[in-house]
Amino acid sequence: MQTIRPVQIDYPFRFDSSGRTAATDGDEHIRDLIEQVLFTIPGERVNRPTFGANLMQLVFAPNSPELAATTQFLVQGALQEWLGELIQVEAVQVTSEDATLAVVVQYRIRRTQQRQTAVFTREV
Repeated sequence: MQTIRPVQIDYPFRFDSSGRTAATDGDEHIRDLIEQVLFTIPGERVNRPTFGANLMQLVFAPNSPELAATTQFLVQGALQEWLGELIQVEAVQVTSEDATLAVVVQYRIRRTQQRQTAVFTREV
């Protein structure tokens, strides 16, 4: 018997070369979900007002060990709250330099137990 895997819409939304909605596989979809949690501002989504980690506020915040620790704690909490059924967060590293925010998330996909590392950057 053949197993049918669901097709997920790619993020950010775009069209593929055939003019259809671009799709992605399960592991890449999880990476897309992490990105959405990290860079969504709480209150931005009408039906989920607490969704997001609001990392963009850190781009212009002064760097300090306390800020880094707090940010890592908040990011891990947001990822656990919204994606805890899909991933287990193992480590988060957030750095802000000039107008660029970089986030490295190390996680394990619960379904496959495969370890992944994803790097996200945003400029303001």
